[in-house]
Amino acid sequence: MERPLIIGVDGSQPSLRALDWAVDEAVRRDDTLRVLHASRWDRYEVRQASFGTDRDALQRYAERVAAQAVARAHERAPGLKVAAEVVPHDPATALIEASHDAGVLVVGSRGHGTFTGLLLGGVGLPVAAHAQCPVVVVRGEDENVRGDRGQVALGIGDPERAAAATGFAFRAAELRGARLLALRAWRCPAHELPDYPTDDSGAHVVHAENELAAALHDPAERYPSVPVRAVQEEGRARDVLVSASARSDLLVVGARRRRSGVGLQLGPVGHAVLHHSACPVAVVPHD
Repeated sequence: MERPLIIGVDGSQPSLRALDWAVDEAVRRDDTLRVLHASRWDRYEVRQASFGTDRDALQRYAERVAAQAVARAHERAPGLKVAAEVVPHDPATALIEASHDAGVLVVGSRGHGTFTGLLLGGVGLPVAAHAQCPVVVVRGEDENVRGDRGQVALGIGDPERAAAATGFAFRAAELRGARLLALRAWRCPAHELPDYPTDDSGAHVVHAENELAAALHDPAERYPSVPVRAVQEEGRARDVLVSASARSDLLVVGARRRRSGVGLQLGPVGHAVLHHSACPVAVVPHD
């Protein structure tokens, strides 16, 4: 049995946009959609005496947000199985916990309370860094979010750790009837450092082509109907992927996570595409 697709909603416009995307994706996957709204009611209790905050009113508001999301999902896809849950947690914690039971987790690019100038809200990054399942952050231009481009882009890093992201991208392309653009970025010191002794760019090209071939061989056999274009390109990986996102309906990257003093963090490529991609981004944990 497939795990449900879970969407985090807060009633904001970005979360409703993400909800619409999640509904379409659940229909494509023939999955159940689970709507999750998280609200920290307890943090208002200390204010109740002095400011008259009504916890019951907050609970009713949270339940209304979830019910409206379910109604919107049913209106968009009447036959879709939709369930809703309201939990008294902060959104990032609730979604990370829910990821243990999800097939895919979907969030919007921003929510209530996020400063307009921020490129990504305070939920998407921690969820992408800690979730146990693929996370899709719905962001970008309307044409890309609607799926008008007919292309799924895939960033290939280490081919030995690319299986999960590659399989996710192939399936996404197959479900959409889209082509797959597989990208491997490379950089040549001779083109970046003055007086570098040798120009070995040819070796970098061959190495990148071999890595693409290794990463794509098995999934290409499992998904023979998906047209694949493999491209090696000189440049920083983040720049190559952000550029490709403008021509894509979905950008898929592997989750390169590293530990720091504040816990798990996404690598620089994942961080950059979540902030700057012109289309929704799927962050897939390495196997």
